[in-house]
Amino acid sequence: MPILLWTVSGLVMAAKPLEEVRGDSLVAPLKPIQIGSPLAVPQIEGRPVTAFKLESRAGGPRWIVTFADGESRQADPATGKLLPRLGAADAAREVADRSTSKAKVISTSRIDANSPPLELRSAMNGWRVALDDGTNFYVDGGSGEIVAHRTGWWRMYDFMWGLHIMDLQGRADTSNPWVVTFVALSILMVLLALVLLPLTLRGNGNGAGGGNGK
Repeated sequence: MPILLWTVSGLVMAAKPLEEVRGDSLVAPLKPIQIGSPLAVPQIEGRPVTAFKLESRAGGPRWIVTFADGESRQADPATGKLLPRLGAADAAREVADRSTSKAKVISTSRIDANSPPLELRSAMNGWRVALDDGTNFYVDGGSGEIVAHRTGWWRMYDFMWGLHIMDLQGRADTSNPWVVTFVALSILMVLLALVLLPLTLRGNGNGAGGGNGK
């Protein structure tokens, strides 16, 4: 059974190019930024900052400020004021602005950093924007960045990957006890077969020869 699962899951994972599985072409590059007035420094309110950069968003250019505690926020480049975190409509607008898919948004749901979905694989306080073709986009509620997108085929691939490494819960541990045990048993079975097969063939040959002699 493990060998069958490895073979079937490997076949499914190899059925499509990885770039198509990941949907690399579904997110357009950020738009070039045009500045028509002087930039105001972000008002960080005395909080330690690790980085800030200017990026394009659906509403125009925005400062993206990353604080030392890991939180990211947008700031207005004209006034420097920090902007409120994104709501559901804001997240859907960011996806509509960047997505190259013709599919439509059907729902937007909040993502809790303490219990992110399995397909996201990382903590994020933001939004999941679902399209009617089965693709999910994940938008950070502070920075407005599309941090991940998952197609229907990606979810199939991910499930098969979990079967392949025998870790359906986390789908990340490639050296868990199950896979190590079954791989060791498979190697032992192959070695035994290599030893026993010649002996079996030799035994059949001797038996056939003795019969002909009589």
